[in-house]
Amino acid sequence: MTDQPRRGRPKAFHDRTEQNTVRALDRAMALLQALAASDGLTLTELAQAQGESPATVYRVLTTLAQRQMVELDPRRQVWHIGASTFRAGAAFLRRTNVVERARAPMQALMRATDETANLGIEQQGEVLFLTQVETQRAIRAFFPPGTRSPMHASGIGKALLAWSAPRALGPLAGFTPATITDAGALSADLALTRARGYALDDEERTPGMRCVAAAVFNAHGEPVAGVSVSGPAFRMPDSGLSAIGAQVAAAAAEVTEALGGQPPKADNKNQD
Repeated sequence: MTDQPRRGRPKAFHDRTEQNTVRALDRAMALLQALAASDGLTLTELAQAQGESPATVYRVLTTLAQRQMVELDPRRQVWHIGASTFRAGAAFLRRTNVVERARAPMQALMRATDETANLGIEQQGEVLFLTQVETQRAIRAFFPPGTRSPMHASGIGKALLAWSAPRALGPLAGFTPATITDAGALSADLALTRARGYALDDEERTPGMRCVAAAVFNAHGEPVAGVSVSGPAFRMPDSGLSAIGAQVAAAAAEVTEALGGQPPKADNKNQD
């Protein structure tokens, strides 16, 4: 008995990426990703980064510009992401109402802690930051929507891992002297996260910055997002972490309730 063809693709296609890829489209997507990760790039910079000729890159850019996916700053001769790309990205956020439901609790959390509040989810084994509410203090954390972070070196990432089924994460890259790079040590840290109700990124991704996070759960008690506050370590000393952790956990619980979710039952808690 042959397998039924999957919906969403032609019957004649096979699961070979190199066969199914449209090179011109792949090139365009690579350019969009490069622009999204920057504050604007010149044609020469884009061509060098992509290993393509300036003429080829320019043809792709002008095609994208016709759809308002990119735009050119004529004064600086720098290319940027366009309005249509923003609208397409916003459609991703509309797939779930977690951003809408989290907004008010995040604003209250920012006011209570006077630090930046963040919301993130797991995507393809990384934390994807969806939105944040920034503090107005001069020194502050900044994670623009679309920023990604390794799970093991992120407060939100560890909050999600703590309540997920155990899994192998592969090599744990080090970013600072405080990054947890040993699987056993990470397992112990996740157990501590479950016990106290919040995760801590203790200068593990960026020197001098701390992040306290808690998980948001769906109706099945599964972690689907994380709420956190981030700020400089000198404003988040050890003596204040417990209070901040309680505030973050309360905000995450409020989002969970707004989503119709529930915390995991005691007998379903993840065990390492």
